[in-house]
Amino acid sequence: SKYFYKYSHHLLQICKRIGPILDKEIPPSILRVNSLLGAGRQSLLRTAKDCRNTVWKGSAFAALHRGRPPEFPVNYGTPPNLARQLTGYAKFSTSFPGSMYQHVKMHRRILGHLSSVYCVAFDRTGHRIFTGSDDCLVKIWSTHNGRLFATLRGHSAEISDMAVNYENTMIAAGSCDKMIRVWCLRTCAPVAVLHGHTGSITSLQFSPMVKGSMRYMVSTGADGNVCFWQWDTDSMKFSNRPVKFTEKPRPGVQMLCSSFSVGGMFLATGSTDHVIRMYYFGSETPERIAELESHADKVDSIQFSNSGDRFISGSRDGTARIWRFEEAEWRSILLDMSNRLPGDMCSEEDKFMRPKVTMIAWNQNDNYVVTAVNNHLLKVWNSSTGQLLHDLVGHADEVFVLETHPFDSRIMLSAGHDGNIFIWDITKGTKTKHYFNMIEGQGHGAVFDCKFSPDGQHFACTDSHGHLLIFGFGCSKPYEKIPDQMFFHTDYRPLIRDSNNYVLDEQTQQAPHLMPPPFLVDVDGNPHPTKYQRLVPGRENSADEHLIPQLGYVTVDQDEQGMEPSILDGMIRQLQLQQDQRNAAADQEPASSGLRPSLDIQSPPNIGLRRSGQVEGVRQMHQNAPRSQMATERDLQAWRRRVVVPEIPPSLLRSGNKYTTLKILTTQFCICIPCDVLVVVSDSSSRYSDWIADAGINLQPPVRTSRRKAVRYCSTSEDEVSAGKSSPPKRRRRKRRKKPRPKKQEGVLNSELSYDWHPPVWITDTALRRSPFVPQMGDEVIYFRQGHEAYIEAVRRNNIYELNPHKEPWRKVVLRDQELVKIVGIRYEVGPPTLCCLKLAFIDHATGKHTDKSFSIKYHDMPDVIDFLILRQFYDEARQRNWQASDRFRSIIDDAWWFGTVLGQEPYQPQYPDSHFQCYSVKWDNGEVEKLSPWDMEPISDNVDQPEELGASVSVTSEEMEKLLYKPEEGEWGMRSRDEACERIISGIDQLLTLDISAAFAGPVDLCTYPKYCTVIAYPTDLNTIRTRLANRFYRRISALVWEVRYIESNARTFNEPGSAIARAAKKITTQLLKFINDQDCTNIFDLCSTTDDEQDCLDADDLVSFFIHVITVMHSPSSIHGKIAQFF
Repeated sequence: SKYFYKYSHHLLQICKRIGPILDKEIPPSILRVNSLLGAGRQSLLRTAKDCRNTVWKGSAFAALHRGRPPEFPVNYGTPPNLARQLTGYAKFSTSFPGSMYQHVKMHRRILGHLSSVYCVAFDRTGHRIFTGSDDCLVKIWSTHNGRLFATLRGHSAEISDMAVNYENTMIAAGSCDKMIRVWCLRTCAPVAVLHGHTGSITSLQFSPMVKGSMRYMVSTGADGNVCFWQWDTDSMKFSNRPVKFTEKPRPGVQMLCSSFSVGGMFLATGSTDHVIRMYYFGSETPERIAELESHADKVDSIQFSNSGDRFISGSRDGTARIWRFEEAEWRSILLDMSNRLPGDMCSEEDKFMRPKVTMIAWNQNDNYVVTAVNNHLLKVWNSSTGQLLHDLVGHADEVFVLETHPFDSRIMLSAGHDGNIFIWDITKGTKTKHYFNMIEGQGHGAVFDCKFSPDGQHFACTDSHGHLLIFGFGCSKPYEKIPDQMFFHTDYRPLIRDSNNYVLDEQTQQAPHLMPPPFLVDVDGNPHPTKYQRLVPGRENSADEHLIPQLGYVTVDQDEQGMEPSILDGMIRQLQLQQDQRNAAADQEPASSGLRPSLDIQSPPNIGLRRSGQVEGVRQMHQNAPRSQMATERDLQAWRRRVVVPEIPPSLLRSGNKYTTLKILTTQFCICIPCDVLVVVSDSSSRYSDWIADAGINLQPPVRTSRRKAVRYCSTSEDEVSAGKSSPPKRRRRKRRKKPRPKKQEGVLNSELSYDWHPPVWITDTALRRSPFVPQMGDEVIYFRQGHEAYIEAVRRNNIYELNPHKEPWRKVVLRDQELVKIVGIRYEVGPPTLCCLKLAFIDHATGKHTDKSFSIKYHDMPDVIDFLILRQFYDEARQRNWQASDRFRSIIDDAWWFGTVLGQEPYQPQYPDSHFQCYSVKWDNGEVEKLSPWDMEPISDNVDQPEELGASVSVTSEEMEKLLYKPEEGEWGMRSRDEACERIISGIDQLLTLDISAAFAGPVDLCTYPKYCTVIAYPTDLNTIRTRLANRFYRRISALVWEVRYIESNARTFNEPGSAIARAAKKITTQLLKFINDQDCTNIFDLCSTTDDEQDCLDADDLVSFFIHVITVMHSPSSIHGKIAQFF
């Protein structure tokens, strides 16, 4: 050490002498480059051991593939040669047998959407999962523990496809709203809203081709257009105008699918005109280079191979073709789905079934292709020769998901509408793993999409019930720390849209990605415990007091609010006051402290957190929703700087190509919202047509809503319960034969729709009957719980439709054996079967008015099942009759009188001792014995016609039927009698029918011309149907008539575009008729021709001309004509 400071470059001289000696012993990677830092071959501190690859030990190697595929550690070198160490020879299939996939298990099934989920994707790292749903949302999840990271809002219709760019910086989502939205994956900020299509987006792809910083994204649409969107990786900006190809040789042609070649130089698309179109990216702009016309039906699936220039196309003509560019042209190998393996006999069903290809896929090394056929078979083909190798049998319904393993060429995953998920070894043609998506209490869920993670360790599936299913190897313990239902309380909050269709949250006036961290709630809107709130990004380190949701209260009328004070409200309000007091001191700081004032913008009065007895859930969390204003400015800045999905360094970008195919959409009608003004899209009412009580006996309709509800084909809504009846003997009702109903699935409906989709007679009948009960707005009824339970049991026993036992009304509110309620909400659900959904408000026995407590039920008329909703008037009349043993009675069944004798009275079920439901034992004259309710029995007067023989029936006369029907109470038809009111309104409808604009609504919709109408509209009605019902005195009160008149406009807006001419005409007709109904002194509907400013905007020139012609026709004097025209304007 005494020589250490003798020379300043002493250490450098030592290194120069050691360096050459070390280079001879352990050669460096690069000569004459040495360092004292780090490790490896360039370091002067290296040893021979440091520069050797870690030797693979047999134990370590065995552990890697014990229960899961191999993951090579980064510090390991080349895998050992098992041939030398063990047996002398080994294949990949021997080292990693296919049986190891039997260890795959479902880690977690998470309910995260309110509608079907047709799209799922992984990011390029495999650490994040994206789901796109029919509820218009895109959600980001963690692959490794199932956490919900973010919700991307903005679309106004179903998500039809998604794509993640290769740099892992953006996700694009296409929708039935005809727009493409692009978000930044680091911040969830919107990058672009792209308008290039006039129809639904059918496929979306990012191109793998690299041209400096320039990239392409391609979209295809139902409008027949292919759009190429240019964007820049540095600025992340998209060009406003795409390079567009309109591929529409005839009207109605749609582009269905697309796929890029592995390098992105070629794009192949399929369409409904049977043509495959090829595009080339070698020039400055994309250009179409070929049109291949070999298929005889639409091409709805297409995919390029994982390497090389081949691609496969699948068509509804029952064939697939493997294409290859040879000798300056595209040539194909035909794969005929009617081909069979040697010795395979054709079934009788297959003889009459035309085969169709539903999905196609390559395996990982492109040696095989797999096709899914509509006869539920999967066929494995040799991709070079086109030889059929295997038929994979297991599915019981059509398969729309085929996914190849990212690196194991043997493995293919399939899933379908039957709820089955299979992992296949396609080289052997055998099943390796099977999973059935059974949902407790709801039957099976159809699986709509599946994807493997890039490392093959996981795969994710989505289903018809809104679930995300995460599968994988290894331990499921990390997934046990999350709840089964994961929603943010802001997921379904209303949005404000500007002229470019960017959105703001209506309540906070902030962009969704800039809002404070939301709260985690379940599907009913109930906040999860604090341990789950820390799963929300931005809340990991929050204090417990900041994890308690606060309720923002708005003073509203009690009837409108529809809620009763609860213990939960009091607790949360008390906590909120305490926190506000603590924060008041902090607010006294000088304004220069930089704290941002909290926003307190309230949305319109609506539904808040769900409590016992309420049916609205997370979708209705507008008022009384948890607020997040407790975050400090530092918290908000940290939240905004969060990285939701990391970017991939350019050096790690992996080339690859994924195909997309047209997703089978449950609904085919989109919401069109004008974008030239700021539009508030909100839902100020629940899904029921909720009415409120006025001062009189009738109900008043709610304010018109500006948004149409999305159509759903599955009866899995907020209230899965229905009304019930029990099973009497055969004579109670004639049994109606019904065909066995197939299990309900969501998907594209056949053009030849079954009669089962048509509305049933009990809904469309124009004459009122005693039974079955047809609900009308404002009915006061007695609800019998035991009858409801019997109905639910009958539905379950016969597998009519799916029921959720957790949503039965007695699980939400306390229900006695019978309850006096009022019908304040009615809606119908598309079948089969068509379901009637009622909102029932409890009636206060003291005041006779309905309260704000309510519950909801869902039911339909079933053969041999008893009504459990009885009009209060019938119930009161029946209680006045004191039936005794041996009394004679008669009862109406199928429009005929049947006679019998009372045997005695006893409860129908011992657990309901005070219920009058089926409390009498009776004996029919034919000897049959059964139970009846007192309102089913009528006394026999002296002048009654007796049957000719004992046990026979007597027809009911019209006079007798009229006496048995409902008798209106005072005020239910205003100041007039029912007869006077009905005749006046019939006259007004007759006048209205003379207008040309009324022609479209004069009679029922022709289901032959519009076969899908009954799959969208559950309750059809028209002016002539209403007129006939008025003539038959069908309506029990004027509010029931008003409800049906409003349904004309509702149906027109639902089946057509809300802003279309037919919808505007429907609004004009119904507005005019409703004015006439409400003005009880008016006898000429043309006297009410004044319009509001809003209605005036809806009238077009043809409407005005038609209206003036008819006004002039019905008027007599010129002065009255001028007066009416002046009044009109």
